[in-house]
Amino acid sequence: MSRRPFHRAGEAERRHDLIAATLDCIFERGLQGATVREIAARAGVTQGLIRHYFSSKDQMLQAAYKEVMAGMTRDAAVVDESLKDARTRLRAFIIANLTPPVVDGRTLSLWAAFISHVRVDPVFAEIHRDGYLAFRTALERLVADVLAEAGQDPDPSECREFAIAINGMIDGLWLEGTLVGDLFSKTPLSGIAIRSVEALLGGIRLTGNEEPS
Repeated sequence: MSRRPFHRAGEAERRHDLIAATLDCIFERGLQGATVREIAARAGVTQGLIRHYFSSKDQMLQAAYKEVMAGMTRDAAVVDESLKDARTRLRAFIIANLTPPVVDGRTLSLWAAFISHVRVDPVFAEIHRDGYLAFRTALERLVADVLAEAGQDPDPSECREFAIAINGMIDGLWLEGTLVGDLFSKTPLSGIAIRSVEALLGGIRLTGNEEPS
């Protein structure tokens, strides 16, 4: 186990370091093995200092799960608004979701460690719901922009249904990509997803002649 070097840090930085140490412990030892003692040792602080930032282990785990969800949304849902058109932005969104750092074994392991808590812990369920809704809302906006650009009048309920379907497809491909990614080395998952979304949207093309890498 590697320890983080001690240095004086501000409140926000120290809290972030503790969350990072928590995630490292969960990745290596699972939720049960990520004890306050282990986290303190990894972060190079005392257990008392941890209690200054988190009133309980549960609160620390909740903050760690929020960081996992926020990280996945941050890496995948933020699309460069300077991209020339809505179809290019949606294409970039899909590719970001099905390539590193979103498609990553560590991310999957952390997500899997936490996901069982979502069904039994209301706080975890709320964190998961907030992350999902933020992601789906970003996707709804992209779909609406694509339909409008194609000369259609986007209906909000239709855009929501498209977003739910696309999100479900991306989730499935994300799991396959992280678990057995070597099987798709010759057929990029992002390309499969883009062609599927084009079909779902009635043949609206998101790509030129090139294939996504």
